Amino acid sequence: MAFHHTTLANGLEVIAELDDRAYSVAAGFFVKTGSRDETRDLAGVSHFLEHMTFKGTAARDALAVNRDFDKVGAKHNAQTSEEDTLYHVTCLPEYLGQAFEVLSDILRPSLRVEDFETEKQVIIEEIRMYLDNPMSVAYEAAKSAHFGDHPLGNSILGTVESIQALEAARMRAYFERRYSPANIVLAFAGAAEWAPLLEMARRCCGEWSGGPAERTALPVKGASAFQSILRPDDHQQIVVGVSDGPPLESNDRYAAHLLATILGDHTSSRLYWSLIDPGLADGAEISYQDYNQAGAFYTFLSCEPEGVEANLERIAQVYRAGDALDLQEQELGQAKNKVLARSVLRGERPMGRLASLGFHWMYRHEYISVEAELDAYAAVTRDDIERLRAQWPLWPPTLVSAGPLAHPRPAP
Repeated sequence: MAFHHTTLANGLEVIAELDDRAYSVAAGFFVKTGSRDETRDLAGVSHFLEHMTFKGTAARDALAVNRDFDKVGAKHNAQTSEEDTLYHVTCLPEYLGQAFEVLSDILRPSLRVEDFETEKQVIIEEIRMYLDNPMSVAYEAAKSAHFGDHPLGNSILGTVESIQALEAARMRAYFERRYSPANIVLAFAGAAEWAPLLEMARRCCGEWSGGPAERTALPVKGASAFQSILRPDDHQQIVVGVSDGPPLESNDRYAAHLLATILGDHTSSRLYWSLIDPGLADGAEISYQDYNQAGAFYTFLSCEPEGVEANLERIAQVYRAGDALDLQEQELGQAKNKVLARSVLRGERPMGRLASLGFHWMYRHEYISVEAELDAYAAVTRDDIERLRAQWPLWPPTLVSAGPLAHPRPAP
């Protein structure tokens, strides 16, 4: 396993973790732009722009983009988050040159007005489908209520109104600001050699231009708000909770992942044994999400409407657990085994490594090998977990309840 890094003359950073034991190779452009970089009147533009990159370039139309990926058997996709937009492809090593030529081409899209107006309707329909899902509604409302006016509260999809009002010229201006090479990390993982990769990056991306894109990433403390959304036609009650956690810049993120695994993993966790196993709820989990200069624990509950208040009290008891978690070494060891196994399994695939490589380099400017990640999780102690809980209490969180029952705010 070998790690390489360089910066092209135009500011594009190129990194690679190369493994001659791998049978495939993955490439990805990590663009440091997402919903947190949008103003209210541009809500959803990052995700909309992700769609538009596949609609055609000066060299190929939308059909040719998909055809040229498919003819070499490449698996390609893109995704937009609060933090960034990732474009990636995985293929056999002998076809990387052809697949990468297409991937790099779509990073300079035509953004034609006729494609823009057509895709606008696709995005609006996607938003409406999203609003039909009670978990999505509760999640968006909880994130917005918790983060308030902080940009992490922005919706990734935007709203029907913001997308309808968006003009192609404003998207082009956003693209010029945010898709500059100095705001992008190009990452490779898997079976390849560094010198040809670097030459390929220079040939396909070396002429890109644009200055640095700024982001003011401010820390945020959540509101611990409460909201009840009445949906009389739903059959279940959905509750999403949000509480503050350590940011991605902190090494406490390892303890945070382990704490979430102990308390609310989908199998054999405290929430599982308290609510799922006895049949009191069909869904009860907690996950940790690290952001640039912020972090959050997300709690998800789905159950019969008449049981929601009692179940929230059960969750509160799990989270409070007195003043101490009373964490047993065996319980911590089990959580470590789960997280370590998932890290190793993910790291065995070039695409799994690609996501970790690009994210850590973009926000921490740090190469973290699989071995280093495993060591960091293994080093977490019970004292680390207790210190984390004291610094980032899970209860009371921001809570949003969506369903046929309107109920009062739970006791703190």
